[in-house]
Amino acid sequence: MDALSMLSEEVPHLQASFDPTVVFGGVTQYIVWMVICWIITLVLILVVGRKLTLIPTNKFVNTVEYGYQFVRNDMGEGIIGHGFKKHVPFLATLFFFILISNFVGLIPGCKTPTGTISVTWALATISFIYFNVWGIKAKGGLGYLKSFAPAGLPKVMVPIIWFLELISTCIRWLTLAVRLYGNMFAGHMVLGIFALASSVFLTCGIQAIDPLTGVLSLPWFLLLIAMYALETLVAFLQAYVFTVLSAVYVQIATSAH
Repeated sequence: MDALSMLSEEVPHLQASFDPTVVFGGVTQYIVWMVICWIITLVLILVVGRKLTLIPTNKFVNTVEYGYQFVRNDMGEGIIGHGFKKHVPFLATLFFFILISNFVGLIPGCKTPTGTISVTWALATISFIYFNVWGIKAKGGLGYLKSFAPAGLPKVMVPIIWFLELISTCIRWLTLAVRLYGNMFAGHMVLGIFALASSVFLTCGIQAIDPLTGVLSLPWFLLLIAMYALETLVAFLQAYVFTVLSAVYVQIATSAH
């Protein structure tokens, strides 16, 4: 069997490896990794919080502190504005949990919780409930519903705009979940295909004593390294985008206009 035939046979098995698998009592591997990432996030925050000093001396602690300041200044103050401080813990927790989950998935043998739609739906649901609750707190239940239609519209347009804004608000729930899941799942599928191709071409070259087939595994391996670098950037960007959008939705929900 040549390398391409073997690769085409192995790809469906690769895709199946991303399906949720029950580990015990209805708990899938993605839930297990979600708990692991949650523990890592908790330990990270507790350890770094105890080691903070006025003059930074630890590079790792300084990096985490910089990440927190990045969330606080760029996403909190820069987007939400007045009253942003009370939202920073929520935004920072979202950012670090998603970032850690994405990075854990880059470790061979590990699974990223954000690679399954159930986890990203849960994160999107938390964000959706959060910004709506704060919108109700800021404007009151009826006032928040009225705010979907901006003041000053012609009366005949109010029901139409209100309905469209309501649909738009609900769609934010969907887009938060699907964007994160789609990007992480697609990226890991590409990494899996490149890794599989490298392995298949090398194995076939050794078994058939065919140097040309073995050498063809090198371009696949180089592509794998390039994709790993790109996926590392994507892992950060997706954590950033999810948190930024959550901050934007909080700002929209609580804004006076």
